[in-house]
Amino acid sequence: MRAIRDRLRALYGRPVNHPHGHPIAELVRTVLSQNTNDRNRDVAYERLRARFPTWVEVRDADPAEVEAAIRPGGLSQTKAPRIQEILRRLDDSGGEPNLDWLEHAGRDEAIEFLTELPGVGRKTAACVMIFALGRPEIPVDTHVHRVGGRLGLFPSRASFEVAHDEMLAITDPADAYELHINLITHGRRVCRPRPRCEQCALRRMCPWFRAQRGAGPSR
Repeated sequence: MRAIRDRLRALYGRPVNHPHGHPIAELVRTVLSQNTNDRNRDVAYERLRARFPTWVEVRDADPAEVEAAIRPGGLSQTKAPRIQEILRRLDDSGGEPNLDWLEHAGRDEAIEFLTELPGVGRKTAACVMIFALGRPEIPVDTHVHRVGGRLGLFPSRASFEVAHDEMLAITDPADAYELHINLITHGRRVCRPRPRCEQCALRRMCPWFRAQRGAGPSR
């Protein structure tokens, strides 16, 4: 893993995490990102916040109005009631739904709470932990799953759940954000569904490449 980290670092640099400290915002953004691209997610999120400046207003709004606001993100008929139900399940004793307690909660407690919310899986929970709070996780999206499986970091047919557990077990917490970002970048640029293996600086350490070529390590 450290060799892969170093090779990716040489290719793409060493990204630094700047957690923004707003776990509800990250949770809602990640729900909106499901089955769409980043641009559509961002448009949907900005429209939602422009229409409803507080989370109380989002929670208590007419579902049809929330649905209309997030329509650019796709699947709005599913995502709108899901977001509202998530907000209803959060503590609001301070007058506004709150997730700040996650910053100091035990990891297992935090992940268990998040994944019990409607529509929230391990990837979404991991995004909240690392991007909002700076807590080490490696969200496994399609790029991380594809690249990690080919590199043998976990079985190529592993479920996303298993892949999350494996990545967390073999990654130094200090490297979690860097590896997440650089694996995604590599998946987008080189290790695509139809990979550009001849351009890949990781092919010497890639079991998938060797299996496909029926040979030992590449020159």
